[in-house]
Amino acid sequence: MSPLNAPSHNTLVVRPHIAITPEEREEVLRSVEYNVFAFPAALLTCDYLSDSGTSAMTDVQWAAMLRGDESYGRNSGYYCLLEAFRDVFERGEDRRYVFKHVLAGTADSTFYREVFLKEVCGGFVNGSPLQLIRPNFFILPQGRCAEALLFSTLSDILHNIDTDPRYVSNPPALISNGFFDTTGVNAAAAGFQLHTFTQPGLTDPFPAEQVGVTNPFKGNLDIGKASAFLGAGGNASRVAMLLLTITNNWAGAQPVSMGNIKAAAELAKQHNLPLFFDACRFAENAKFIQDFEAGYQDRSIPQIVQEMFACADGFTISLKKDGLANMGGALCFRDQGIFPTKFGADIGIRLKERQIMCYGNDSYGGMSGRDVMAAAVGLYEVTKKTNLADRIGQVKKFAESLVAKGVPVLLPPGGHAIYLDMDGFLADCGRSYGEFASVGFTLELLKDYGIRACEAGPFGWEWDKKGAIAQDRDNIPNLVRFAVPRYVMSDRHIQYTIAAISQLHQKRHKIPGVRITRGKELRMRVFQSGLQPVPVLLGLSSPTDVGTFKSEAWHDIQKLCDALRLDDQALKMFDHAFDVSMQGWGHLPASQPPFGWKSDASLNLCPFEYSVAIEKTTGKAQLRFLIENQATQATLEAHQQSALQLNDEIQRVYPNAVSLGRFNRIKGP
Repeated sequence: MSPLNAPSHNTLVVRPHIAITPEEREEVLRSVEYNVFAFPAALLTCDYLSDSGTSAMTDVQWAAMLRGDESYGRNSGYYCLLEAFRDVFERGEDRRYVFKHVLAGTADSTFYREVFLKEVCGGFVNGSPLQLIRPNFFILPQGRCAEALLFSTLSDILHNIDTDPRYVSNPPALISNGFFDTTGVNAAAAGFQLHTFTQPGLTDPFPAEQVGVTNPFKGNLDIGKASAFLGAGGNASRVAMLLLTITNNWAGAQPVSMGNIKAAAELAKQHNLPLFFDACRFAENAKFIQDFEAGYQDRSIPQIVQEMFACADGFTISLKKDGLANMGGALCFRDQGIFPTKFGADIGIRLKERQIMCYGNDSYGGMSGRDVMAAAVGLYEVTKKTNLADRIGQVKKFAESLVAKGVPVLLPPGGHAIYLDMDGFLADCGRSYGEFASVGFTLELLKDYGIRACEAGPFGWEWDKKGAIAQDRDNIPNLVRFAVPRYVMSDRHIQYTIAAISQLHQKRHKIPGVRITRGKELRMRVFQSGLQPVPVLLGLSSPTDVGTFKSEAWHDIQKLCDALRLDDQALKMFDHAFDVSMQGWGHLPASQPPFGWKSDASLNLCPFEYSVAIEKTTGKAQLRFLIENQATQATLEAHQQSALQLNDEIQRVYPNAVSLGRFNRIKGP
């Protein structure tokens, strides 16, 4: 084998970019409320928002699309997709590739009767009449539709068949190594409690020189914690299933080892639970197993995939990822396995009823015949070793180049994206999660360079809505994701992105925070909410002049804002208000009177005090402070004059928030 890294494909079609300036991008951002999801893709230079449905397809897929059958009932692509699922997820190396007969036009009557209409059972895809009698394969427009179909149907079944009063106060639950945002929202909307047990150490340092040499499989399920949860207080009786996300898109696209998959399957079996996969990136996960898990270096990708799915009782999949298609998804479960045993022999019928009701005939499931053919062929294309080596290698090189420039990156890199470690990126900037500075980074990257990335941290995972449970907040990662579309990005795209990130890293102290102006309480708010950048106040981080009136006030306000769960924007407002109010004496030592004057009525003889008021209409706390102005001379006249000057300054700085009209009339000439 050549030691050179030969290219795996040629690019035959290109799409030129539209010329646009940073000022014009800023104007567009303002018009879409600074929501990166709402920014027009045509005005971008590099789009890393998602790898879902954004990849370039192969020429074989395009050829298959020309053979797409748009018939309403039982189009030929339906049979090709069923066979593709059997080939890829069950047969290992014994693949049939029957789609080739449809592409070549050689699928005659005998072929349909003996191949497409053959009775098949016992796996993930029943065939011929059994797909009507015991349906277990469901085509959907995309992965989240499969999740919604699965969880909503299970919820209905649990509420109908379970009369145990525990379900009133203890609703059904799901266990996972990590719920991606759509998965979690669909499950929660269906009434499930979510319990995430990811292997510890996601953001632990990993030696850069070991990237490509070893892999700790940071996406694994924490078997110990999951087992302890299932063994405590009757929890197992209300858990509906164990869900493994492969690769773990909640945890930085980190892979799950075969050993962990088998341990999870054994744990599920012990508690009579079905093990399901969120299989969106199953092929990438298989490549990590082949490269880094002992005993699999000589196994082919088809063999590893077969072994992985032999452990599963069912799975959902977005064919927009490791189906290499622009549209499509599916839900499957093992025929006559633990899933229908647990939830009823008619579970397939109930799923099919809802599928037809929501997405149309079961043989297209909301997809066009062209997309069905593209997905059927894409499953074969994406499991080619050359494709996987090229894809994972590109992401690896992306991460290594950033590390070489001193940019903190989650290591080792996953299969479909690199993740900036924003805790490390902003480590010396004094930023906190409620400030949403990671979103501010994505806005600066888009405005200045035309590069779109996605925050996967406090804003996306709703840190501010987690309440008083510290663990819920502590478990939230602070990352920015750059998802690389397959076959789309050249080395030049990647190098341009690396240079842009590096420049922003050098200017990280100026990255703005973000305020949510609309949609804070919405589900999946990243898609819908309105935002406003908040310029960073470079003097806001803990003052360097320790022991001054300003630093003492800063620490007081920090503690009070934290106790009252006020966000960082409130902290910034107080900091600015103190700067205005102290008028220069804030930098003096707090151990001495600023200018020889303190009120005997003030608490601890301090020139500023705090109070809390409750707004009756909303129940929200309002934090207030009282400050006694200081003068350069210890005379009553000097203090009176200084106080008047301070009032004028406050009204000048806050003209829309302060009115001194009545005060000025009382004061008189």
